[in-house]
Amino acid sequence: MTSPLAVYNLTKTDDAPPFLQYDGLDSFFGGEPPLSKTIGYLVVLGFGALFSVITTGIVYMDKFFGRGGATTSEQFNTAGRMIKTGLTASVIVSQWTWAATLLQSSNVAWAYGVSGPFWYASGATIQVLLFGVLAISLKKIAPSAHTVCEIVKARWGKVAHITFLIFCFLANIIVTSMLLLGGAATVEALTGVNYELASFLIPWGVILYTASGGLKATFLASYLHTVIIFGVLITMIFVVYVKVYSSDTIYDFLNDTVSYSVDECEQIFSRVCTDEDTNCGASGRVTFYDDTTYACGPVPNNNSGSYLTMLSGDGLMFGIINVVGNFGTVFVDQSYWQSAIAARPSSAARGYLLGGICWFAIPFSLATSLGLASTALQLPITAGEAGSGLVPPAVATHLLGDAGSGLVLIMLFMAIVSTGSAESIAVSSLVAYDIYREYINPEATGTQILRVSRIVIVVFGLFMGCFSLILFELGLNLGWVYLFMGVVIGSAVAPLWLMMTWSKASGTGAVIAAWGGLILAVVSWLVAASIQGGSISVDNLGTNEVMLSGNLVAIFTSAIIHVFYSYVIDPQDYDFSTLDQNIELVEADTSGLEPEQQDPVELQKSYLWITRRGYVLTVVLVIVWPLLSVPAGVFTKDYFAFWVLVAIAWGFGAALVITVLPLTESSEDIMAVLAGMTGMKSKDPEPEPTEMKKLDEEIEEVPEPSKGDDVQEVAVGGAVEVSA
Repeated sequence: MTSPLAVYNLTKTDDAPPFLQYDGLDSFFGGEPPLSKTIGYLVVLGFGALFSVITTGIVYMDKFFGRGGATTSEQFNTAGRMIKTGLTASVIVSQWTWAATLLQSSNVAWAYGVSGPFWYASGATIQVLLFGVLAISLKKIAPSAHTVCEIVKARWGKVAHITFLIFCFLANIIVTSMLLLGGAATVEALTGVNYELASFLIPWGVILYTASGGLKATFLASYLHTVIIFGVLITMIFVVYVKVYSSDTIYDFLNDTVSYSVDECEQIFSRVCTDEDTNCGASGRVTFYDDTTYACGPVPNNNSGSYLTMLSGDGLMFGIINVVGNFGTVFVDQSYWQSAIAARPSSAARGYLLGGICWFAIPFSLATSLGLASTALQLPITAGEAGSGLVPPAVATHLLGDAGSGLVLIMLFMAIVSTGSAESIAVSSLVAYDIYREYINPEATGTQILRVSRIVIVVFGLFMGCFSLILFELGLNLGWVYLFMGVVIGSAVAPLWLMMTWSKASGTGAVIAAWGGLILAVVSWLVAASIQGGSISVDNLGTNEVMLSGNLVAIFTSAIIHVFYSYVIDPQDYDFSTLDQNIELVEADTSGLEPEQQDPVELQKSYLWITRRGYVLTVVLVIVWPLLSVPAGVFTKDYFAFWVLVAIAWGFGAALVITVLPLTESSEDIMAVLAGMTGMKSKDPEPEPTEMKKLDEEIEEVPEPSKGDDVQEVAVGGAVEVSA
């Protein structure tokens, strides 16, 4: 809307919003970027090289001075299956912290208010909590697995294997594309580095250390990235709610924002007339305000039009889409299965639970600070900028200048490379084990698997930029793709869950459910867009209502089809105890597979532990908490202060746990490396002997059987034990 202003009487100052410094600007980043291109290249290339050196160095120090041992294909792709609770939790936080986590969460705060950060956090936490159930199930029935598709092949055969291999690749491609789609847009907005160039430069840091050190290097880098992300998170919370403003001040500003009339919003978003303006009024100004572009005035579909309420129709709809869509990007993403494979059995359940709880703080606390501040401060952020994930850098730049821009850029880069490395190693494992060894070279050696894994990491890293550019050229932004992913991969969720937990699950039914759910989801998505918008276009396909229909159809029709087929048409009675026998190790590396790690009693205890806590926390986060906030209606100032206090406490607590626990648990390994480097004898106990070595010792101790004794060979941990 462009109309002259008859009267311009709204005072702008530098002390309170609307700020004088943004007078006449029709977008926050419409002018020059706050940082130079040199800074952009330094972060993108310099940090990538720095972390490659650090993580690769740590891996090799552990190899030569500690207890890491030789780099076998098993070690490269599973990290020895002995990762402890703290590092497992840190890796989960790192993998699940996408560019979207940092950027899109603040976008929904900008759009819906306090409900946006909550639904983003809760709607994407429960999947990690529930995946802990699958992590322990994997340790119980398929401890030798390298990939989820290996398990599919072992239970359901070739057709199902190919089907879910396709869905896993789709998940990896979508996640990787989103990483660079939001990351490159932010790098360009903050530094001016060309979008296309940034898309191809960012993956190089990932390629270097992932190809060199494998999954262990990825885990070590993930820990460092997570610590830095939480450091920036704490800084932003402190700046918004302690140093510069307070919860009471932000509360008042948010109420001011929704109190403006259309005329006042037109005055806020206006500029001085130029000679080219033909409709300039007596005020000498012309407005560029559009209620679909700027956050000003009452919020549609929110209780009393307020940002300070959980009673938000659009916020709830986003929450449902978030819950449904994110099941696909956890359950169908090989990187989460790989983390479960790498964790020691006693740590798998606790690692996922702790990781989910700590991850909740990142979108909830960050968006409650930067996201809400964006609307409270009336910054000239457009809907297009918000959809591209530019709300956090805008607020950080306003509050801290170049330092704020730099901190957000560093935090974003940490999120991109940590998740990018996890996706790279996931894709390399799928190609190496499920394509190369399965269909090209069934007799592949460990050396060949290792070579293929490294080649795939490099090739996939080079193609990461291509995926994001395709989406960019199609006119799709981060928010659009984030909502769309559930439509594409949601239909694979139920079959994979049932594969691990239900003996009656049919392989044929799983294939029909996955493809049938996808087809029905796409059809319903297109039909909904046509009905609501009158035509099929990118904008019409991206509305909340249309995306919700596609996401719901994908996950629920798939589940219904699979359960019906398995009950009525092709019921099975699968013996889970035989599953692991169909999965072969490439090398005689049984680390993490020793009998003490496969104690069925302890595994059952862990299963019950995560099942009870996972389900209870899921109900609390998506049902109990929202219901308890309903009576509050529009938050009072005290209620909002308590809400902010929870966000701050959760953020600080998560940062402390995720930083300290991995170091505490790994203190013996750290001391062993330091002792080896300094030439001192480590006081730590020697590492436990391998299963094969212990077996040899046991065999030597077995007395010769007396005449007439029965001699049996019993399989133990993939080896043979002689018993008389």
